[in-house]
Amino acid sequence: MELMFIGADHEVTGSCHYLCVNDKNILVDYGMEQGTQTFETCGLPVEPPLIDYVFLTHAHIDHSGLLPYLYARGFRGSVYATDATADLCSIMLRDSAHIQMQEAEWKNRKAKRSAENAQIEPLYRMEDADGVIRRLIPCEYDKKIEVCEGVVIRFTDIGHLLGSASIEIWATESSVTKKLVFSGDIGNLNQPLIKDPKATKEADYIIMESTYGDRNHSDKKPDYIGELVRILKTTFDKGGNVVIPSFAVGRTQEMLYFLRQIKEERLITGHEDFPVYVDSPLAVEATGIFQRNSVECFDEEAMALLNQGINPIMFPGLYLAITSDESRQINFENTPKVIISASGMCEAGRVRHHLKHNLWRPECTILFVGYQAVGTLGRAIVEGVKEVKLFGERIEIRARIEKLIGMSGHADKAGLLSWLSGFSEKPERVFVVHGEDGICKLFTECLKIEHGLRAYAPYSGTRFDLLTGEFIHEAEPVVLKKKAHGISDVFARLVAAGQRLVAVIYKNEGNANKDLARFADQINALCDKYDR
Repeated sequence: MELMFIGADHEVTGSCHYLCVNDKNILVDYGMEQGTQTFETCGLPVEPPLIDYVFLTHAHIDHSGLLPYLYARGFRGSVYATDATADLCSIMLRDSAHIQMQEAEWKNRKAKRSAENAQIEPLYRMEDADGVIRRLIPCEYDKKIEVCEGVVIRFTDIGHLLGSASIEIWATESSVTKKLVFSGDIGNLNQPLIKDPKATKEADYIIMESTYGDRNHSDKKPDYIGELVRILKTTFDKGGNVVIPSFAVGRTQEMLYFLRQIKEERLITGHEDFPVYVDSPLAVEATGIFQRNSVECFDEEAMALLNQGINPIMFPGLYLAITSDESRQINFENTPKVIISASGMCEAGRVRHHLKHNLWRPECTILFVGYQAVGTLGRAIVEGVKEVKLFGERIEIRARIEKLIGMSGHADKAGLLSWLSGFSEKPERVFVVHGEDGICKLFTECLKIEHGLRAYAPYSGTRFDLLTGEFIHEAEPVVLKKKAHGISDVFARLVAAGQRLVAVIYKNEGNANKDLARFADQINALCDKYDR
């Protein structure tokens, strides 16, 4: 019975853990890395076709975004997730595939114009997203599910995102049962719409996040409404727009919740009927999913509004931009407005167009309402860069840059410790993951010194025997090295071509043996040529 740490170890994104029980190969999350990565991430210990199950904590791309890639390489197992997570993945993974294909197409057009012959392959395609979505098995909260002999799971609401969960796993092998709890992303208290994190009472091993393990958001409950009113009023009085780079799923709906209240109570004097634009087809679809899952996932305050016949995230003056033409038209409308657009870290999507039109205007405000990973455009703007490059054009930053303090889907240090205090007895070990290197170390030391826990922050590649309670291998950090210009791009194309070949092989399963034999001979001949 083995646990292996693969992704989001001493880093924030790319969450992935491997579990082997009774020769069943299981992944807990398989997320995409976002922003700058410091350390090398090890590969899966088995090939994708041998993965039997994936247990998914929630739908955010840094936890789910490589599932289509897994499918493209031959995975045909089952993906267990909560009902709402399954619904959100059905749109988010397709959106991610669209972005992969769109970016590859753009790079190929650019290469063609510069007379380069090499073609970039997307990480995965729409058919891969569709394929893995068909493998999703929706599950209810708080219900034990026997996945296979020796593996029982239960999803518990962790209050981070609609449908997000910590996952309890009862693993039995050689008549010994060990209980693991994967925290997923632990939610911040008092978030709008969704419930607070629910406690879990016992575990032998806890694998928990530490994103904000070095700080507390605020000593008192944040006044989000008051801060938003101040920012909107100041900006609108100057004739400017408020642009909010926002994650399409979760944060956008929370902002709509606050803006509905501000508009209903007419708190922006002189601009009571200000328009709000949501410019993200994904966000529009996600908002519909929020409404469909309200009974299971909404908190008491949101449910009270629904019971009064009030939709907590819809209101007069809200405009939903779906088409590209509708998106472009927003910037030709002179009325001071709120523009909510993805992506939340400004790395892709329509928000980059809105930044291009508003960053240089001193009367405008760019309001950040979520975590900005190291290496992202959003992080650079928040940290005070004077200019950025968008669509080949240098844009001087003259707009006011604001951040809604405390607006986070992640628990702070106090919230993390509060969740841990819900366990009735100390676990055998606490593994600290999903945090920047320094934060991960600080939080681990806090757990050991201040709370007497056997805490450990593993690096990618660390393997642990759950039966003996001993490490099989303690991995050392491997710092990513930048390769010479051009070499990394060429090698990436070669790897992508190999991955595509594997996908083609699996798609030809069931064809005539003679055709497959000829195909195999051709591949082996090519390998022999380059292996000399």
